[in-house]
Amino acid sequence: MTVPLPQTISWPLGGIDADGRLRYAEDDDSVRDVMVNILLTRPGERVMRSGFGAGLLDYIHQPNNQTTRQMIADVARKSLALWEPRAVVEEVSVRPDPRSVAEVVLTVRYRMRYSDRPSAFSIGLRLEQA
Repeated sequence: MTVPLPQTISWPLGGIDADGRLRYAEDDDSVRDVMVNILLTRPGERVMRSGFGAGLLDYIHQPNNQTTRQMIADVARKSLALWEPRAVVEEVSVRPDPRSVAEVVLTVRYRMRYSDRPSAFSIGLRLEQA
């Protein structure tokens, strides 16, 4: 028996398609966009969902050390688990960017709940002034 895969659409809009309709992010792209939105939204920023978000931008001006990187990874992991039920987060890692002492790279490895295919994305975050 084959289970049909759900189609997911969401913001942000991707412009206009060939038929003149608004183009939405779909499926895995949609989930990835929502995950990035969760990570970059500060708790309290949304009026009706005051706890929504991880608030990664709150770590700007913090030192780029192991403690800060672990705090970023922990808050990202917890927020994604809470706010994005369509994905199973396999790993969240935060490593220093080898090109800049002031930057870190957050990498999220995940899979969709309806698929075993792994996916990942990375976000660069500048912490303190070099």
